[in-house]
Amino acid sequence: MTKRKKGKVAVASLLGMLAGIGMIASACIDMDTKDCSKKTARSKESFNENWKFARFGPSPIAGGDYIDEPGVVRKESNFFKTWASSTEASQKTEYAVDGDKDSRWCANGAKNNQWVKIDLGKKMDISKAKIAFEFADKSYAYKLEVSNDGQSWALANSGNAKDPQFDLNKAARFVRLTLTDANKSRWASVREIELFDKNGNLIKPEKKKEKKVVCKISPSEIKFDDSNWRKLNVPHDWGIEGPFRQDLPGNTGKLPWKGIGWYRKDFKVPACDANKKVFIDFDGAMSNSKVYINGNYAGGWAYGYTAFRIDATKFIKFGETNKIAVRLDTVNWDSRWYPGAGIYRNTWIVMTDKVHLDHWGVQVLTPKITKNCGEVKVVATVDNESDSAAKVQVKTEIYPIDKNDVKGGKVAESCSKTMKIAAQSGQATLTTNLKVVNPKLWDIIAPNRYVVTTKVFKNGKLVDVKDTKFGFRILEFTKRDGFKLNGRRVEINGVCQHHDLGPLGAAFNVRAAERQIEILKEMGVNAIRTSHNPAATEFYELCDKMGVLVQAETFDCWDRGKRKLDYGKDFNKWWKRDIEALVKRARNHPSVFMWCIGNEILGLWSRDKAKLGRQISDQVKKFDITRPTTIGSNYGEAYKKGFAQAVDVFGFNYNIWQYGKFNKYCKKPNEMYMGTETSSCISSRGEYFFPVTRNNKANFQMSSYDVSHPGWGCTPDTEFKELDKHRDCMGEFVWTGFDYIGEPTPYNNDATNLLNFTDPKQKAAMAAEMKKLGKLQVPSRSSYFGIVDLVGFKKDRFYIYQARWRPNLPMAHILPHWTWPERVGKVTPIHVYTSGDEAELFLNGKSLGRKKRGKYDYRLKWDDVKYVPGVVKVVAYKNGKKWATDTVKTSTPAVKINLTADQKVIKADGYDLSFVTCDVLNAENGVVPRSSNLVKFSVEGAGEIIATGNGDATNHTVFSSKKRKAFNGKVMVIIRSKKGVKGAIKLTAQSEGLKGATITLEAK
Repeated sequence: MTKRKKGKVAVASLLGMLAGIGMIASACIDMDTKDCSKKTARSKESFNENWKFARFGPSPIAGGDYIDEPGVVRKESNFFKTWASSTEASQKTEYAVDGDKDSRWCANGAKNNQWVKIDLGKKMDISKAKIAFEFADKSYAYKLEVSNDGQSWALANSGNAKDPQFDLNKAARFVRLTLTDANKSRWASVREIELFDKNGNLIKPEKKKEKKVVCKISPSEIKFDDSNWRKLNVPHDWGIEGPFRQDLPGNTGKLPWKGIGWYRKDFKVPACDANKKVFIDFDGAMSNSKVYINGNYAGGWAYGYTAFRIDATKFIKFGETNKIAVRLDTVNWDSRWYPGAGIYRNTWIVMTDKVHLDHWGVQVLTPKITKNCGEVKVVATVDNESDSAAKVQVKTEIYPIDKNDVKGGKVAESCSKTMKIAAQSGQATLTTNLKVVNPKLWDIIAPNRYVVTTKVFKNGKLVDVKDTKFGFRILEFTKRDGFKLNGRRVEINGVCQHHDLGPLGAAFNVRAAERQIEILKEMGVNAIRTSHNPAATEFYELCDKMGVLVQAETFDCWDRGKRKLDYGKDFNKWWKRDIEALVKRARNHPSVFMWCIGNEILGLWSRDKAKLGRQISDQVKKFDITRPTTIGSNYGEAYKKGFAQAVDVFGFNYNIWQYGKFNKYCKKPNEMYMGTETSSCISSRGEYFFPVTRNNKANFQMSSYDVSHPGWGCTPDTEFKELDKHRDCMGEFVWTGFDYIGEPTPYNNDATNLLNFTDPKQKAAMAAEMKKLGKLQVPSRSSYFGIVDLVGFKKDRFYIYQARWRPNLPMAHILPHWTWPERVGKVTPIHVYTSGDEAELFLNGKSLGRKKRGKYDYRLKWDDVKYVPGVVKVVAYKNGKKWATDTVKTSTPAVKINLTADQKVIKADGYDLSFVTCDVLNAENGVVPRSSNLVKFSVEGAGEIIATGNGDATNHTVFSSKKRKAFNGKVMVIIRSKKGVKGAIKLTAQSEGLKGATITLEAK
């Protein structure tokens, strides 16, 4: 590769572009049937179909046996084999007999008669026993039983004592200890069970030197028999299949995502392509991937979020059947949220000539843009992997493209340029300058795009051609005026988004992601932060097409991990390659306007970490100097420790009291800041608790009055006030746009919560809350942070953001609902979100007063309203004129259900989706709040039900279920087309005691 000169960091004027490839083909073409004479210079086909899959390692079922991996030689455990009635996450049964009194087995809940059972391996004389309970100073009621077969049990001892010791004088193979008086403050929990032989010696498990060979043949080998494996298409996420398990941690969604997954696939490459290069591209595989082709190790990647390429050429048998096998290991991966598991993004097979454009080898720059002329600089890197030196010509053309990627008329082209490239992995880079007359700018308002077509010729023959999409736009980051796009200030109205797609898990789907963006744009979102990792290629493409800015993020940690097996263990070896892959893949997308090099990194208070941050920023700048870097800092004064200089724009995660201090301390023009993560308000759709206070919560739900937040966060109103007071701040990325799987704060006792605190008192308060949660059986398995719930239903909070971010949209929204039969005569506050500047509230036609918004008011409140059934209506005004209205009514009983589809016509490609909302309605066609009717779904025709959901963070029904309870009146069912099957799709919903509903969709 030719060396690039180190360029000056562009901050004040950053210029745009858009990367490389179109949406994937909907089908995987059988390459063996293709006529080589008709093939193009470069082919790229979906590699998604016809895989086989099997899962090994930890069982997805609670208490299930370990599933041995074929071909793996593993030592037998040197622990006694143990079982338990239940086990709290991370408190394993074997810890009760591991010889370590600092570890413990703990039952999962406060129920009585929880037990732990031990298999000694053979019948042994047991002279006495010692038991150490979790709390040495407390008495526990217990019974100890023995058995020779594990079925018939005899009582050996019982009592109520502190750490009892007693004689047994029994011969037995199995021992079972049951705690009979567990309660909420003292669960069944044992630090150690010690058993002694007839000589008074501690009985220990025999050291097993022998090794266990499950199967001598690994799935990596060609002759491995996978005939019984499951057939499926990717993207695929094995973790989302469930089942939800109470014993698993809530921070990763109570889903069994940890395992060893193998994928295998047969494919053919025509014999006439024997002189071609063959690549397999993975857009992401979670995680620790190893790829084998025809039994040979071909490569892999540790970080499951990074896109990578496998050069399969030297392993391919042209004209024959080839076998690819992919091993993924999430057992050795940790996460603070649900990461998914499997080949969960798209795959492609790419074939080129041995002289070809490098992977992500075309960079498009727009160094100067005026109204009349847009300068384009195309940097193309060509590889020569043939056995002889090559003399090649490169020609470049530019076309406008529409929203469907269809090219318009040619607007610029270059003459052919010639360069010589050495043989056998030689590489050369050629720069071409072109001009486009009267360029149409890419903007969040009008996302105009162009495509560069790069053609490579060898000896006059076209050997490679590649389209690279880009856009003309001017980015400016200023110290006083914030962020400017194409010359005008644009406040960043952004949200943070994790990568899961709710009930679909981490398995990427274009339509599901597009729908999320549509909902966010309706709210007024103009930017998304990819928290906390690179996103799917198609996500960036969707944002390009839909006019949404993207802050592309890298890692959640650097060299110090937040969990034992997270990216911290891989950082030193992999970070440079991961940065290169992210930046090269995304650098041409006009939507990408910033690079975030890390989130809440441990050690932000250290100047040494700032030096490392500078190194990471420099690595980004090796591949793109047109966008600034930033960092999400939860340490409020990290900018004083060198981070204001380590990155181009300093990012505050919370710490809003620092907004006014930043510019007083950082005075240089290139020292700027923004809110990279804000608010962390928590709520459950349709849930309201009284009185309306910050910490009022119940039933593992959060009030939708939008006043609750953890200690590090704030309400939306508080963040808005700080942004209005400090106009030099570029804007915010709210945590989060949608709810996501895992991290169910405040019902999450994951210790990484404490990383958000620098104030000792706040940290101590959170630690106390976490300790309390550690003694509760918490069902929560997904977040409460979302402005939109997990399935895409809008929470009340949607409307406070819409009121601010779309000030010209006439809107008003009342909360709460008005069906409170138990609250007659009780104070039931009413809040109104509106883009108007004042509003009058009416209850049963009587005015409750007209209120005007003050300077820092973002909602109107009538806090003393006493509940009576009837109708609540608000009339909002703007500049003295009627602006918008909203009405809520006391509901009558539920009588029917109704189905509404977001798309009534979908493509018959096996990927397209229709999201169908099922509402529980009363006779007046109003949604019945607080209704929880069980709804059963069935489908006929050209589609299938792939998931259901309701937005309830505590619901443990698997997402694939075809029946689900409504949560506050709503259920979502997701329909997918069948590949190649056209025609009607009839969805029926039924619920006992209600009139059913049917909707007909069409697959075309």
